[in-house]
Amino acid sequence: MKTIEMPLIFERSRPGRVAYSLPDSDHSCEYEAELANLLPSEYLRDEEPELPEVSELQLIRHYTALSTRNHGVDSGFYPLGSCTMKYNPKLNEDVARLPGFAYIHPYQPEEQVQGALQVMYDLAQSLAEITGMDAVTLQPAAGAQGEWAGLMMIRAFHEAKGETARTKVIVPDSAHGTNPASATVAGFDPVTVRTDERGLVDLEHLRELAGEDTAALMLTNPNTLGLFEKDIVEMAAIIHEAGGKLYYDGANSNAILGITRPGDMGFDVVHLNLHKTFTGPHGGGGPGSGPVGVKEDLIPFLPKPVLVKKEDMLTWDYERPQSIGRVKPYHGNFGINLRAYTYIRTMGAQGLKRVSEDAVLNANYLMRQLQPYFDLPYDTVCMHEFVLSGKRQKKAGVSTLDMAKRLLDFGYHPPTIYFPTNVEECMMIEPTETEAKETLDAFAEVMIQIAKEAVEEPETVKQAPHHTAVRRLDEALAARKPVLKYDRG
Repeated sequence: MKTIEMPLIFERSRPGRVAYSLPDSDHSCEYEAELANLLPSEYLRDEEPELPEVSELQLIRHYTALSTRNHGVDSGFYPLGSCTMKYNPKLNEDVARLPGFAYIHPYQPEEQVQGALQVMYDLAQSLAEITGMDAVTLQPAAGAQGEWAGLMMIRAFHEAKGETARTKVIVPDSAHGTNPASATVAGFDPVTVRTDERGLVDLEHLRELAGEDTAALMLTNPNTLGLFEKDIVEMAAIIHEAGGKLYYDGANSNAILGITRPGDMGFDVVHLNLHKTFTGPHGGGGPGSGPVGVKEDLIPFLPKPVLVKKEDMLTWDYERPQSIGRVKPYHGNFGINLRAYTYIRTMGAQGLKRVSEDAVLNANYLMRQLQPYFDLPYDTVCMHEFVLSGKRQKKAGVSTLDMAKRLLDFGYHPPTIYFPTNVEECMMIEPTETEAKETLDAFAEVMIQIAKEAVEEPETVKQAPHHTAVRRLDEALAARKPVLKYDRG
């Protein structure tokens, strides 16, 4: 594969070229002098900024070329474990752009936006049904904020009962990093419960940890090893008998849609990632959406305002004395909620169930394709994702990071690596349900080639990538001291 080097925008610059053509104005702004005085003199330029002088066509080609260097789910396979980078149906985008949705504002009178409120109300009802919860708030902006909001409701619940000694949140050692972080920000002390030899929560250790100081257990099911916590009913009994609550991290719910529900497993609180499971655009910093569902005894503590029906009209209820308060302005990320609503209505109950069935099928198919060439820490049926270990390749001097970099040469985004941290040289792969068998076969072929290269041509892998616009970086230096401006030398 040969990379075509594209000249940078400054290198295309030629004096006198412009990317726009506007007629001269005969009108000067009568407030020009006042506007000039708004900025302090030390912030005003003495000279014109040094910008490239290019034509409109050159400018368009420059940014179009840059866009092709970004990897996205629309351009290639994106098997990022635990992140569910699945295809975003374009029908959802069309609905989100309908004028009646796109051109309204949250400060408009309620009577003018009843259609939008109806969508939000119906979406909350649908998510409650899907998760087995009694009520749902759409406010949280993403999963991590949903975790925090859910834990704050659990905290408010315990405080309302006078049980302020419940300061500990139990978190598995394989959990998403946001779980202990959210617990800490919510004012709790995270406590780690071990994973046993099956890759599941160690029940005996959980029993030792659960007690009068337990506020909650945070768990995702399937867990981050891609395994279903089959002892979940017993785990729920342990926590509930101790007086705690169960929090469900919904990042992995793509494996259970229409098959089982967190509420039926014994969970009291659940967040969902609409930008993952329900096909909202994901990555690039957002936008996300992390609705939170709760069981009946936690409803008084939901973020306010709460959308309610009064007679024939939907309205916002601010009179919620036990509420944890507002967690996000404007009632949530409405555009992402619209996309999720469209997805749910398009798929229907049977379609959502098929999503999970195909996600699990794809993951197991790919896992068995790769099993002979990598170490498989847990040799059992996986759910929507699975973990491999690069320990075998590490013995030849090739790390998991090296193999991830080599994948870039073949046009694939690497899977999640070095997480969960309790698997040495970990690779966590999630193919999702939207990928065809041909894509999985092609990816497996490349992974097998890289596994062989690690033994036969280790330097090829260790020096990768070879065909990307930017070669291997010092990642720690790039994160801590990024170069944010063009240096013309």
